Order: sequence, then C-alpha cells, then structure tokens
Amino acid sequence: MTEFLDPSPSHTDMVQLLNPEGERVSHPDFEFSPDRPEDEAVRGFYRDMVLTRRLDVEATALQRHGELGLWAQLLGQEAAQIGAARALAPQDFVFPTYREHGVAWCREVDPMQLLGLFRGTDQGGWDPAEHNFGLYTIVIGAQTLHATGYAMGVQMDGLVGTGDPLRDTAVVAHFGDGASSQGDVNEAMVFAASYNAPVVFFCQNNQWAISEPVEQMVKVPLYKRAQGFGFPGIRVDGNDVLATYEVMKSALKRAREGGGPTMIEAYTYRMGAHTTTDDPTRYRLSDEVQAWKLKDPIARVEAYLRRGGGASTSFFTKVEAEAEEFGERLRAGIHSLPEPDPVRLFDNVYTELPEELREQRDGYAAYLASFEGASR
Repeated sequence: MTEFLDPSPSHTDMVQLLNPEGERVSHPDFEFSPDRPEDEAVRGFYRDMVLTRRLDVEATALQRHGELGLWAQLLGQEAAQIGAARALAPQDFVFPTYREHGVAWCREVDPMQLLGLFRGTDQGGWDPAEHNFGLYTIVIGAQTLHATGYAMGVQMDGLVGTGDPLRDTAVVAHFGDGASSQGDVNEAMVFAASYNAPVVFFCQNNQWAISEPVEQMVKVPLYKRAQGFGFPGIRVDGNDVLATYEVMKSALKRAREGGGPTMIEAYTYRMGAHTTTDDPTRYRLSDEVQAWKLKDPIARVEAYLRRGGGASTSFFTKVEAEAEEFGERLRAGIHSLPEPDPVRLFDNVYTELPEELREQRDGYAAYLASFEGASR
C-alpha cells in the first residue's frame, strides 16, 4: 500500500504519471498498476473520456437550443472524473456535486436521467442505492456532510477494516475549489477526522469558482488544508487519468482498511463556462485557456496510445463512431422525456404524506384542473 506523505517542499508537489505530451513519467510513490492489462485499461479510460465529453458537448448545445434549462459543463475535467470513478469498488458510495457527469457515466447512470434533471422533467431520476451514486447536490458543499455522515454509518455497520475486499467500503465526497471555503466542507472534515471516517474528499480544483480565481481564495495549495484537520492531503495532476486513478485507488484502499480520511486535490481546469448561464470571457484571458488546451486530458492519452502502439487506428475510428451515435441518441432522446406533472412535487417529500400536505396537494390539483378547457 502506498503511504501518503505529509506535503512539504521536500516532496513532489503534484503526482503525474503521464505528461501533456503523452509521455510516461515516473513518480517515487505511485506507479500505474490497473487491475487488467495496461493498454486495455488506458483504452477504456480514453473511451470513457471521449463519450463523457460528447455528453457534455451535446448537453451544452441542447441548452443553447432551449431544450435544457441549464447545464453545468465538465469540459477539461474528464480525466479527474474518470480516473477517480474507475478506481471505485462496486460497494463504494459517491456523493457528487452537479458536475460529476463522468462519474455518473462510470456508475452506469443513464445519461438521459442527467438530461432530465437539467430539463426539469424530474428532480433526479436515478436510484442512488442502485448505483451507489447520490443525487446531484446544488447546495455548494452540502454533499461533504452527507458523505461524512454516510461514512460514519459505514463504520457503525462494521464495513471497514474487515479484510474482505468485497465488503470493506469507502465513501467519496466530490467538491470544487470554491466549495472548499464553505463552512459545510470544513465541518465535514472536522467530523471525518474526529471519527476517522472512511471518506475521501476529492476536490477538483478547476482554477475558478465561477468568476473568482483560486489564488484569490486561498494562500496555500488546497491539499495542504488537510493537515490542519489531521489527515493526509495530496495533489494530483487532474488532467492525467493514470495518476488520478492511482492516487484515488490508494486513498480508497486506505479508507477501506480503517486508515481514515484523505483529501485529494485534482489540479485541473474548467475549459468551459461554470454553467451555461456564465460567460467566462468576462473574467479570464484567452491566453490562459489556450495554455490549458495544451494539457488536454484526452489528447495526451491519445498521443500515448498512438506513440506506444497501445491502440490501432481502427480503435480510434470505432470510438469516434460510437460518440457520433451517442450524440444522435441524446438529441433524439431529449424529446421523449415525459412532461412533468406538477402535482408530483408532493410525492417524494414524505414516505407517508401528512394530512396537511395532502390537502395542499389536492387543492393544487384542483387549481390546475380549473385551467383545463379554459381556452376552448
């Protein structure tokens, strides 16, 4: 098991195993060791990232055409999400923000259910228990408290440190650099440290909290904040899917074995807007965006596979064709989503609806029914 080193100037500041040129680099504490043949694993990562990006591009276009009310882009953050998600065991549980479309993909959530949420046809159509993937959290940072509480429950259920790899469970809390300043996140870390909870705090530092640059929010690297709570923190190149996979795998293993929480800062970049209501050209320079384009997470994996013979031309052609078909399916599927029944707002508030809410529901239904045929 890899030991997490306390961050200091004497240690490598950021774990990287694949550089932006697509060349493998060595690290003293981490080595890429997937659970299947290496080239097969990297090809799988590449396919995941390409299809996740296609989902993001199509959803953005659908919003621009009025088919979605909003979309939170992940463009540029594919490696951070796919690497982190593919390190999970089936029994691990994930608490996402509203941007973890790549993690949702890896947890086999139907992409149409993501679109349904942003179209407003439902409030999150997937079953968290089926996918071990929670519903999207819009309240910034709140999911870290949920994750820590769930992790404490996992401890109480005796699902940590048993030595059974099919039973021992870790929990992941996703959040962004902006959320790291929220009280909820810090409170979650206090509890996680106090109870030695099996939770990994996975921070995607995409450099911008909407329009606020990260250097304006923090004066030390984000991962070093973990020291103040009494558990390890580590920074990984979030555009390097191999490194992200290995760092996450080690943190999850540590949590499952009873080693307690870890914070991972995935150093990446939000190539698109915060959401489709945002215009990033108003607050950041194009030169910055161009510089990060040279670190594109998908391009570096493609370069690595082509240079090393890990994939044939036909493989890339096949993935591209699959992405095209996927895009067509998303565009066609958006119109098949059912129109929401406003009265269903009452359905998922209580297991058994109280009489007061029952009366409100019935009154609201009668009010809506009064409009039927009014225009005739």
